[in-house]
Amino acid sequence: MPHHGNEEEHNSSRDQSSKRDEPVIRDHRKVDPVTGEARHPEGAQSSAPDADSDGDALAQAEEILNQVEVPAEESVAQGVAAGSTTGEAAELKNDLLRLQAEYVNYRKRVERDRAVAGEMAVIGVLNSLLPVLDDVDAARQHGDLADGPFAAIAAKLENALKTYGLTRIDETGVEFDPTIHEALIQQPGDDIEVDTVSQVLRSGYKSGERVLRAAQVIVAVPA
Repeated sequence: MPHHGNEEEHNSSRDQSSKRDEPVIRDHRKVDPVTGEARHPEGAQSSAPDADSDGDALAQAEEILNQVEVPAEESVAQGVAAGSTTGEAAELKNDLLRLQAEYVNYRKRVERDRAVAGEMAVIGVLNSLLPVLDDVDAARQHGDLADGPFAAIAAKLENALKTYGLTRIDETGVEFDPTIHEALIQQPGDDIEVDTVSQVLRSGYKSGERVLRAAQVIVAVPA
């Protein structure tokens, strides 16, 4: 029997020792995870407004956080994918609009360059024919083109060149214009108030608004 008493005492002491060795877990959370209400620690004085206000603020913050719905990973992935697709579509659209604008500008530039090249080609041909026209004028002044086949050929040539915008500068009695006239001789004139073309020594030509060659003239100036 004494042995049984010793054994019970030994078991009791061993249980108490094992209880002392077990960890003690204390819940210091200020918000009850079940009810969501703020906890008031035992022994806390009601005269501490700072502690109460901090606990209420913390409780409200945690309550707000608990009400926020966290989207599932699949939803987030779909949103990111949709945003990426929309961004890529917008970027591709901008690239297309930029390419279209570049193509329109390129086409306009090509058409403008083509028009300028065609105009310069026509001007080059007209300039090369000006000496021929001078010979035709000289032959006409001498009466060599009064009649006959050469007169008809000269008329056809001049009419054909008119279709390309070639016009003659050979008027007399008009005001002297240094942009289309080249004054070789100046003579005093009667009853004139401004410099006036009195005689054309060599005809000038222009194509449209472009002067190919100024007319060589005699200018009558006020006396």
